[in-house]
Amino acid sequence: MRAPTADQAPPGAHLSTALRCGPALSSPDGVEAQTCVAVRGKDVWARTYYRNTTGASLDAALSLLGPDGHSVRSRCVAGAGDDPSLCETPRVRLEGEPLRYAAVAEFAAHAGGAEKGPLLLRAGSNSPSGEDR
Repeated sequence: MRAPTADQAPPGAHLSTALRCGPALSSPDGVEAQTCVAVRGKDVWARTYYRNTTGASLDAALSLLGPDGHSVRSRCVAGAGDDPSLCETPRVRLEGEPLRYAAVAEFAAHAGGAEKGPLLLRAGSNSPSGEDR
């Protein structure tokens, strides 16, 4: 089987994904996470890499904060285990400079129903000014 040439590659296949990540953080409870803003072509989204060694599933809320005040939010179940995992928001069209976007992930104990359990860890991407939004 021959590798596709540039003319045969699917659209966007040649684009790389740029990541702007905050620091890798960990909680005493056993949650580790690093949250990033991802940009590929004209798409932008939030991504968090995590490891959950608490022994229980956690609720993870991930938000992408845009420069116009709009946000995109996803919820993930962070299963217990030592294997690294990730959660992403849906991709949206990039408006303006990628540096004007921020991402925040919050990991909380599962409380069931509509209730949110206690917050165990909040991890964010670095904002251009070095301050969290």
